[in-house]
Amino acid sequence: MTTEIWLIRHGETPWNRARRLQGWKDIPLNEEGASQAAKLARRLTRDAQTGPFEAIYSSDLQRAHDTAQAAADLLQLRVRPEPGLRERCYGVLEGLAMDELEQHQPEAAAAWRSREPDRQLEGGESLRQFRDRVVTTMEDVVARHPDARVLLFAHGGVLDIAWRHAQRIPLNHPRDAVLLNTAVNRLSHADGHWSIMGWGDISHIDAAGDDIV
Repeated sequence: MTTEIWLIRHGETPWNRARRLQGWKDIPLNEEGASQAAKLARRLTRDAQTGPFEAIYSSDLQRAHDTAQAAADLLQLRVRPEPGLRERCYGVLEGLAMDELEQHQPEAAAAWRSREPDRQLEGGESLRQFRDRVVTTMEDVVARHPDARVLLFAHGGVLDIAWRHAQRIPLNHPRDAVLLNTAVNRLSHADGHWSIMGWGDISHIDAAGDDIV
């Protein structure tokens, strides 16, 4: 049996545009993000004609949940909040602009940039803790929906973990996945193995979003 996971990053937020780390801060969509979510929802209703979606799961942070809700309204499905799909918790770095990290939190900034899997981030999650949470959540969803197509709405960091896990890329390897707002990223799970079916599809969006999580 093969389960398809369509993994989607939330629409744009004011902090994406300002290049601020959001993490667990509950930042809403901006006007552009709401427009992206609406375009995505219309696209997903067309996709559903070739194979229905069995369920919609979303991070419980409002930027992801509101993006999911736009699709759920058209697909006539309910959004199932799933905290395991939250962005990585960046602790003391949350709310800081990318170019302010070293100035305000040099030790935490060094830990974050090092990509050492078990290096602790003050007030936040290590990379390995984050990876384990995301992978466990995705596998739980697969177990609940064998041989189905499921939508997951999450965050840039979650997409990065899913990409690495499916491609068997180590955590300390530099980030190379494309992480666009409301892009459609399709994975499959069969016989205990993940694979990439398609990635970074923004054919429904006029312009791509930012990749800051």
